[in-house]
Amino acid sequence: QVQLVESGGGLVQAGGSLRLSCAASGSIFSINIMRWYRQAPGKERDLVATISSAGDTNYADSVKGRFTISRDNAKNTVYLQMTNLQIEDTAVYYCNADLMKQDRYTYRYWGQGTQVTVSS
Repeated sequence: QVQLVESGGGLVQAGGSLRLSCAASGSIFSINIMRWYRQAPGKERDLVATISSAGDTNYADSVKGRFTISRDNAKNTVYLQMTNLQIEDTAVYYCNADLMKQDRYTYRYWGQGTQVTVSS
């Protein structure tokens, strides 16, 4: 069985920083793209950032220059460094990964989410 487990969420004041982690475990052969999404109350889940297995990154316009996505392939872990956090960044943050299992089929998995709350 494969699991994605997020950590690092919490309460922070506006202008502060947080670092989210998402570790994949289980019968994994390789991981392709890893992503961070977020969902604010009453809103749709939005893509925040993506990173390929080669390290190519993309960001939503709303977080460019403030958030940095990175990964440690040896640890099957993706990170989201968030700086200069704003109240509108408050949301549940989910990681997502396209990974190939030992059966050589590719599947998409989601983590359970971690709450990020930014206060004024």
